[in-house]
Amino acid sequence: MTITVYSIMVDNKEEAFKAIASVGADPAGRRWMAPKAVHRLVMLDGVQPRQANIIKQELLGKGGEAAVSRGVVDCSVSETKVLLMGTLRQYDDFLAKLEAQPFGLKALAIRIREVLEGQEGLRPRGLDCRGKILQLGVKTLVMGILNVTPDSFSDGGSFYDPGLALERAAQMVDEGADVIDLGGESTRPGYVKVEAGEELARVIPVLRRLVGSLPVPVSIDTTKPAVARGALEAGAHIINDQWALRSDPAMAGLAAEYGAPVVLMHNQQGTSYRDLTGDLVTYFQESVRLAVEAGMARDRLIIDPGFGFGKTPAQNLELLRRLKELRCLGLPILVGTSRKSTIGKVLDLPVDQRLEGTAATVAAAILNGADLVRVHDVKEMARVARMTDAIVRGER
Repeated sequence: MTITVYSIMVDNKEEAFKAIASVGADPAGRRWMAPKAVHRLVMLDGVQPRQANIIKQELLGKGGEAAVSRGVVDCSVSETKVLLMGTLRQYDDFLAKLEAQPFGLKALAIRIREVLEGQEGLRPRGLDCRGKILQLGVKTLVMGILNVTPDSFSDGGSFYDPGLALERAAQMVDEGADVIDLGGESTRPGYVKVEAGEELARVIPVLRRLVGSLPVPVSIDTTKPAVARGALEAGAHIINDQWALRSDPAMAGLAAEYGAPVVLMHNQQGTSYRDLTGDLVTYFQESVRLAVEAGMARDRLIIDPGFGFGKTPAQNLELLRRLKELRCLGLPILVGTSRKSTIGKVLDLPVDQRLEGTAATVAAAILNGADLVRVHDVKEMARVARMTDAIVRGER
């Protein structure tokens, strides 16, 4: 008899449980062994040598590993990165020990637990968008882009008239949009900023029609508190802030006041990073802090890594490859790649010929952990999302 030998891959405890069940193990054994089947890497940055030495010793004692920089043992460096390597079972035992250590390691253990929990993936839940509920974690949600600007890079001027805008929004809902994202100021390269009054004049007439006619939530894409307030008064359900509550300190309090969920998008001047994921995590942690201190519940936040903003084409592609690393924040991830210049540069195609490139990036984003995708071509990308979901989540 020939024994077949092959490898399998598991991404979380649920998948590990199923793999162990497939060999006929009893339920108690499945629960015990599943954490042993999932291996995680966790990066710590800014660790003091005395902390790093304790961390390495404790994790090694539980069968895991911790990589540190040279100079940690003799404390000849002021700080270090630490790369933790272990199974979930090893982490459980390690963190129990770490919580009893001095030098701030108890608080660090709590943060490591949160990161590990986030990496298990988003649990299905409802997000209350001021009366309209979005079901997160069940399928990939599609956000349809509706620009009422004369100069957006892709569809500038096409839906400037409120009647045409409503017609387009209704079409996108019919095609599978779960959210409509309304914007009144272009953010294309070289865009000209508009005053809040002009932006309000563009979006409010359209917004009033949308919220009175559409069954789905409408988000307002703005960085200006005055525009966000006017939109929320007119019935908008979500704030989509391309500076993640950092452009104006009033935005966080405004979102809390109206009970509106917020999309926090990463953005920066320039394209310099120490480490792409690490810098994005630090950025989002600060924005989350601003939101919570203003009175927002953490579970009303969505993160957007900002594909095309403050990043080179190579960094944008790296972002898609490493997107799953952002699950450590435990928040829904929205990705907007639609028709963007990175696609044009890779394929050497103009804006109106980037459908297939967009489809590839949408599929890659979903495979790597996106919960929502922001797109222009709703019909086509809703189909891409549904097909990719069938691969990732199983056909429902």
